Amino acid sequence: MTAAPAPDGAELRERAAGALLAARARTRVLTACVDDGELHAQHSPLMSPLVWDLAHIGNQEEVWLLRAVGGQQPLRPEIDTLYDAFRHARADRPALPLLTAPEARGYVADVRERVMDVLERTPLEGAGPLARSGFAFGMIAQHEQQHDETMLITHQLRRGPAVLTAAEPPPAGPDAAALPAEVLVPGGPFTMGTSTEPWALDNERPAHPRLVPAFFIDTLPVSNAAYLRFVEDGGYRERRWWHPAGWEQVRREELAAPLFWRCEGGTWVRRRFGVTEEAPPGEPVLHVSWFEAAAYAAWAGRRLPTEAEWEKAARHDPSSGRSRRYPWGDADPTPQLANLGQRHLRPAPVGAYPRGASPLGVRQLIGDVWEWTASDFLPYPGFRAFPYREYSEVFFGGRYKVLRGGSFAVDPVACRGTFRNWDLPERRQIFSGFRTARDADSA
Repeated sequence: MTAAPAPDGAELRERAAGALLAARARTRVLTACVDDGELHAQHSPLMSPLVWDLAHIGNQEEVWLLRAVGGQQPLRPEIDTLYDAFRHARADRPALPLLTAPEARGYVADVRERVMDVLERTPLEGAGPLARSGFAFGMIAQHEQQHDETMLITHQLRRGPAVLTAAEPPPAGPDAAALPAEVLVPGGPFTMGTSTEPWALDNERPAHPRLVPAFFIDTLPVSNAAYLRFVEDGGYRERRWWHPAGWEQVRREELAAPLFWRCEGGTWVRRRFGVTEEAPPGEPVLHVSWFEAAAYAAWAGRRLPTEAEWEKAARHDPSSGRSRRYPWGDADPTPQLANLGQRHLRPAPVGAYPRGASPLGVRQLIGDVWEWTASDFLPYPGFRAFPYREYSEVFFGGRYKVLRGGSFAVDPVACRGTFRNWDLPERRQIFSGFRTARDADSA
């Protein structure tokens, strides 16, 4: 197989510009659909005011693209500490002297205009590691898209009428009902992580061999209907299924179902972006914590897949022995392959996107819902922090669990077969679901 020629400077510049423009277009959608009062409001102590996210996006863009890459003097050095995510907890941010909504919009627009000039002038071929292949521009596009996902979570948490709209996702494939419940992933080594993806972040690197014993993994994400069986079987009342910290959360917060669910007249309904609707039985379950996912898996006599198992199921091609960029191959995602990019405001039904299946037939590994894994967030062998420790390194350890695969709220620029997300195991507001696994010798 002949390798594709490396993109030249013009192609790299076009890709970077396109990623930055797409992210900004989405940011405008998420901030223009509510008035300035709602932009300044804190809709949940778990989240920042939307206006903080907006100015933070601009500040990070200024720090990395105007100052670090462009060598320019700071535009607003006095706001750096206000928009330092490590300096102020989310619950405390409304009390800060933040930029007003008009000031924030003006600031991010000014930064972006200057950034496009820096992009035009910066050599991307043979450049230093920050600019090489447009890495810093791709990093900032991913950063903005990640905050767009955060802002979409805030929209889900806000009270009031719906302000966002989107087309419905495609239905399940015609063969969905006939799919096997699980797929056997053969044991053996595979290549995990990447050393060649130009915009991969530091925690995805380097590529390294990983030996994974044979295991079975669900063909599809766990559905609302399947999870409801756990709920109605008393799963939230049985301590034996739960991690001790998870059981403590269940008791403390009186949990009885996924976040945003409630039972009305014997029917389970959910709130979704300002609309109350019956929880669709055929959709992947959404807004469950790691504790809830692990409890369901224990109740079902299964377990969560490890991160290495998840990535092998998503990337390994048994016929060639190589690891693909995505389950379907090396081509970038399209609307026919995965539910990404806020194109739809919900997951597609389980069994959708047959063209996006892995070589072994596992579906919806990319998009729809973030999938909890059993693994703690840890560095790969040979990890090196780049370009700053606070992106990944400070989160390594046993506190955070890894999620993989992205969700309907994730843009393709921030979602790859190697992309790693992480969060605290009690988190429920994120767009998280899961699938289960079991050892091959447990039959």
